[in-house]
Amino acid sequence: MYYPLVGGAEIAVKEITDHISKDEIAFDMVTLRYDRSLPKVEQIGNVTVYRVGFSKKGPTPEDLISFPLYLIKVFYPWLAFVKALMLSIRYRYNASWAIMSYAGFPSLFLRIVRRVPFILTLQEGDSLSHITGRFRIRAVFPLYKLVFKKASAIQSISKFLASFARSMGATGASTVIPNGVAFSQFAQKFSDEELLTLGRSLGAQQTTRYIVTTSRLVPKNAVDILIMSLKYIPHDIELIIVGDGPDRAMLEGLSVSEAVAKRVHFVGYKDLSEIPRYLAVSDIFVRASRSEGLGSSFIEAMAAGLPIIATGVGGITDFLKDGETGLLCKVNDPKDLAEKILLLLSHADLREKVAATGQAYVLGRYDWSFIRQQMILHVFNKF
Repeated sequence: MYYPLVGGAEIAVKEITDHISKDEIAFDMVTLRYDRSLPKVEQIGNVTVYRVGFSKKGPTPEDLISFPLYLIKVFYPWLAFVKALMLSIRYRYNASWAIMSYAGFPSLFLRIVRRVPFILTLQEGDSLSHITGRFRIRAVFPLYKLVFKKASAIQSISKFLASFARSMGATGASTVIPNGVAFSQFAQKFSDEELLTLGRSLGAQQTTRYIVTTSRLVPKNAVDILIMSLKYIPHDIELIIVGDGPDRAMLEGLSVSEAVAKRVHFVGYKDLSEIPRYLAVSDIFVRASRSEGLGSSFIEAMAAGLPIIATGVGGITDFLKDGETGLLCKVNDPKDLAEKILLLLSHADLREKVAATGQAYVLGRYDWSFIRQQMILHVFNKF
């Protein structure tokens, strides 16, 4: 999918393409028309977006994972290939660019039919068992492996995903270039009045301290573990959940059954421009992920100067050094997570050290200007 529904992959594509001149590289995108109110063709920055597929107006996250709209994901690769084939007849493409392995099928077919080389970018955040275990993948698994084997170049956002590509038989040129962060946007300072206004909207008291998470509300992000950890920590510590998803109703019910509902603030989906304010009003950022390709939300929080707590899964260990740039907690263990939260909140020196080290680490390695240069030099210029 693409804008207006965004996650780390969509933000990465827009940040990279927006700052490349059309005279240098022009981008056409084939993506899913998950909402019937979206135009079939639209210009977004330096990308001409062509949307394919069937849907309805204003579907909810629950609609998109339920029958019949779930079928648009099943049919998408074939519809995307037909559209890409038609476009390739009209335009002479130097390469196609598949964002995530599932989108590699159209690029694979385009290479076979039109001899268009393709770049495969791995942005997956789900566990490898989930990625390869879905029926729609298992049913065509030999073709799925061929996506990796026939890719002309592979860019992974973490060492973890680069290893996954090798395990699938990838033979093309491979490089690790992570997603970045708009550092100045997240490191911006807000006035006391702005933060007090936001705090009042959350019902903050003078002694209230906030944990924040910015997450899609799906199982892999383990927001349930974070909610369950609240019963092991003092009542003046509250949780802000920024994001939406199919698990929201379940998580709201869990906060009630765990008797912490008054301390959990579901603020829903927020535009990227609004997220820095929620980070600024908070004391620490937490996400006890069950799987993670990289974890752009962590990098955004680090850029904002927040100390972070995370599990050591997937690509998180590329940037989280325990006790230096953040704290590690155990997977699926609310008690251990609570202990790490209390450790940070009760030791100001550790909290300040982790926050400062993490922010400096992100500035040096994850600013979008640096990421764009790496993509042009190591990926696009090869074609």
